[in-house]
Amino acid sequence: MTHKKRRTGKGSTDRKHKRTIYAAGGVLWRSDDSGAVEVGLVHRPRYDDWSLPKGKTEAGETFLHTAAREIGEETGYSVRIGRHLSRVRYRTDSSTTKYVHYWSAEAIAGDFAENHEVDKLVWLDPATAMTTVSYREDAAVLAEFTRLPIDLKTLLIIRHAKAGQKAKYRGDDRLRPLDKVGKRQAQALVPQCLVFGAQHVHSADRVRCEQTVGPLAETLGVPILSEPTLSEEAYHDDPDAAHQQMLSIAAMPGIRAVCSQGKVIPPLLDWWTGRDRVELPVGATRKASMWVLSLDEDSRIRGLDYIDSPLAH
Repeated sequence: MTHKKRRTGKGSTDRKHKRTIYAAGGVLWRSDDSGAVEVGLVHRPRYDDWSLPKGKTEAGETFLHTAAREIGEETGYSVRIGRHLSRVRYRTDSSTTKYVHYWSAEAIAGDFAENHEVDKLVWLDPATAMTTVSYREDAAVLAEFTRLPIDLKTLLIIRHAKAGQKAKYRGDDRLRPLDKVGKRQAQALVPQCLVFGAQHVHSADRVRCEQTVGPLAETLGVPILSEPTLSEEAYHDDPDAAHQQMLSIAAMPGIRAVCSQGKVIPPLLDWWTGRDRVELPVGATRKASMWVLSLDEDSRIRGLDYIDSPLAH
């Protein structure tokens, strides 16, 4: 099949009329009875095309939630988000640029029902899907999806939310709690972690870390597992112990969220990515932000993505 490129019109010279659209979607996938991977493509009668499910962001919505919502609305399937695959940029007309984020999205439950946007859903092996999609951008996303093993494991590493200023806190700093903004950030982290399918919660033994993942643990109905080696002081004294404990957590079953501190996460990731020869994206690890690690069965990093705080600082 000859793929079309999503670009129409010529570049506009009138900057006043330029606009940007943001959207998100994913490669919906499942395993068939034999264990083989199938991906879901949708047919849109309005355009008479085959494409990956996606849609525009709504006000106040993160790209992650847009991806999960749009996949659900177009296909009928609830999903567990995995590895970030790509950000695609293209022109929809002479004055509009569209940016679309794509994730791997495992189908968890659901059934397709024809709707106002999509009249068909087909399940195909990835190679066939790449030749079936109507657009070269979608074929490129599918190629990235198949570049690494499909069944990578997700590990979430979270920096604690805002907790005021250390210099202004009177008392044992280990007990310093979240401030008002931090408490809102902790609540906002819950749906962000759930979209990745978080099941278990770990935290450095600091009140601000425990409070950051407290709402998530309460929602899941699980205890917060204390991790003394992941505090700043413990990491400074014995980084190797923290590294080994993080590898132990990564090897545990299920999808785990781990909360630690600002002087632990960057050097920890620097060590881990250096060991596995993976490039660590440059940037600050802000409070209430999250690193999403995609790990193979040997707990080696095969992909990682930075997700900023779900609320503005």
